[in-house]
Amino acid sequence: MVDLRPKKPLIARKTGVRINEDGLLGPKTRDMYGDIMGVNGRLGEDVHKRTKIGAFACNRVVCLRIRAKNHSTFRTRLGELLTHPRLNTIEQVVVYSRPAIRSDWMVANRAEPAIALREIQSVVDDDIKEFYHHFKAAVRVEHGLLNLIMQYVLRQKGKRVRPLLVLLAAKTCGGISERSYRAAALVELLHTATLVHDDVVDESEKRRGSFSINALWGNKVAVLLGDYFLSRGLLLALEHDDFDMLRVLSNAVQRMSEGELRQVQRTRNLDIDKDSYYRIISDKTASLLAACTHCGALSADTDETSIQHMCEFGEQLGLAFQIRDDLFDFGSGGIGKPVGADLQKKLVTLPLIHALKAANSDERRQILRIIRKGKGTRQNRKVILAFVETTGGLAYAQERMEYHVKKAQTLLTNFPDSDARQAMHALSQYVIERKK
Repeated sequence: MVDLRPKKPLIARKTGVRINEDGLLGPKTRDMYGDIMGVNGRLGEDVHKRTKIGAFACNRVVCLRIRAKNHSTFRTRLGELLTHPRLNTIEQVVVYSRPAIRSDWMVANRAEPAIALREIQSVVDDDIKEFYHHFKAAVRVEHGLLNLIMQYVLRQKGKRVRPLLVLLAAKTCGGISERSYRAAALVELLHTATLVHDDVVDESEKRRGSFSINALWGNKVAVLLGDYFLSRGLLLALEHDDFDMLRVLSNAVQRMSEGELRQVQRTRNLDIDKDSYYRIISDKTASLLAACTHCGALSADTDETSIQHMCEFGEQLGLAFQIRDDLFDFGSGGIGKPVGADLQKKLVTLPLIHALKAANSDERRQILRIIRKGKGTRQNRKVILAFVETTGGLAYAQERMEYHVKKAQTLLTNFPDSDARQAMHALSQYVIERKK
């Protein structure tokens, strides 16, 4: 089914990855992935001679070739391969196929340097492991296809920021309990469901550097999987009478849906202002982070004032988080997503909103005309990016992002000093300094 023998030369064309006959990566690839590939970009000893996956594991990289006549067959075989137990320790997978088909490459499970995040996680390291056991138990199934997809989902190496927030909030407010682990699992179930549904809506084929569920198994399976995650979250809360946390998360889901719909409406007319923008990102992004810290505080059985402070911390952190994401679209210090991705969807975000307000009428009409036409050519993107930078849009968004983080950090002073509080302070700083 899967031919693991490297041919000569090996090419994953859309990533620029080229592996020569001696098993070495080309110079361009070493520049892109040198931090993961190991010394001189070598994949492993005798990598070009061996046929077993284990031959690649020494540098946590595997290069695979899948034989497939069409996209459907490729998706099926890729799904089976990526859930193979021997790929547990692999941090990066380069997949290509011949003949070339629509999705003939991927770079999966790419390790993020993020040393700062690992240091933050170390404060609740054992608790994160316990949360993961709860999460795996919540999604354990016997059904063949669903079980296969779950293995794929569980193998994704996301940052798990939201469960981390729940656990740190609980520890800051008094201590982590069994309810804290359930709260973290509830949040992750809800978040995963929204990601799966978002990929269907956005017709996205990649998520966290890996193929999305809809890319591998189709839209119908993806929608049903998202529904399954939501139902598992509801049942988990009801089985343990966690009605207070269920109320918080249900409110978050409602706000997220309203925020997305409000954004769709505003995008059609391109008539968004700063107040509308803030309402949208507060609902669609900040509401979930606020729910994380809220549920964490609830699980610690702390007083009402502390719960409110922690909830507000999550809200402010969520606003900063979304503004950072919006800055990525203008190539501001990161590689989180393709530059101009939001502009392609006609999404007007804070840097552009401020720039349009600061510009004269002629400049404003020109930029809006480019966005309305929806032609995301390289030249058009350059024009818009230059416009946003010269009119102070990027600087303004950066300033607002830092304002919200400082406001969140100030709220933490209402809690006793502890390792958990310091970790939450560091996490808020990580949010605005992250590269993706």
